[in-house]
Amino acid sequence: MTPTARKLDLHTPATYRIQVQGQLDESWSPRLGGMTIRSATRPDGDPLTTLEGTLLDQAALAGVLNTLYLLGLPVISVEAIEAEA
Repeated sequence: MTPTARKLDLHTPATYRIQVQGQLDESWSPRLGGMTIRSATRPDGDPLTTLEGTLLDQAALAGVLNTLYLLGLPVISVEAIEAEA
C-alpha cells in the first residue's frame, strides 16, 4: 500500500480504507457515506470489516467514524488511499 501522493485538506474529497473489528452488513453502506463494505475472518477467527470509498471531506470521515463508534465497532485503522483508476 502506498500512502496518498496528494496533500489532504479538510474540505476536499478523499478516498479512505477503514478497518474495524467485527462484522458489518452491506446494508449500512448508505449510512456510511456509500462506502463499500467487505467482511472477512482474521486468522485468529475474529471478524474483520473493511470499508472503502470516497468521502466528501473530513467532516464526512468524522461522521463515518462516529457511526462506527456508536455501533460498538473498534477501529483498527484509517488510511487515505489513492482512488483506483
